Amino acid sequence: MKYKAVIFDLDGVICSTDEYHYLAWKALAEMLGIDGFTREDNKLQRGVSRMESLEVVLRKTRTVYTEEQKTALAETKNEIYKNMLSGMSEKDLSEEVSTTLYKLREKGLKLAIGSSSKNTPFILERLGLGAYFDAVADGNCVTRSKPDPEVFLKAAEMLGFKPSECLVVEDAAAGAKAGVDGGFDVAGLGEAGDYGKTAYRLKAFSDIAKICECD
Repeated sequence: MKYKAVIFDLDGVICSTDEYHYLAWKALAEMLGIDGFTREDNKLQRGVSRMESLEVVLRKTRTVYTEEQKTALAETKNEIYKNMLSGMSEKDLSEEVSTTLYKLREKGLKLAIGSSSKNTPFILERLGLGAYFDAVADGNCVTRSKPDPEVFLKAAEMLGFKPSECLVVEDAAAGAKAGVDGGFDVAGLGEAGDYGKTAYRLKAFSDIAKICECD
């Protein structure tokens, strides 16, 4: 077997929270009197840090905010987002994802999360995966967001493996670039699958089991 571990992005891979993010940022924009925050704007926020995502919103206003005010705005958005996620439960974990994770673990692979989100522990807990992964690298323990490879390198370090021994699973182009630049093979869903240096283009999440010789 080529890989010893699989490192997953969270949003858009293990679960889908994109719509919640969009609605929360849109709500913040409206609170600030900003018109015209669209789904196209929201696409620019995929795979990057909370503060970088805030800048996408603030580009649409001439108002200048201090760093302290920006931090408060980002926290306001996060509270809106977490309130929207409060109804998330184990029912939101798809059977395909659950079955594939089980197959990978049964095969002996180590599993980790590599996400820019500081809400990773909260979301995993809601999904019933709080203690499921062998390592979790997220926005709470890294300082540079994707496309910097820090989060994946941190996850590999936590697992005790080299990047060449780990497969990264991503759905965003920024995440795919982070994986490739970090020395990992990348399996891409959607946008990440179209990234030129992605090693595997996934048609479905379950394809990961085939790549890792679990089927």
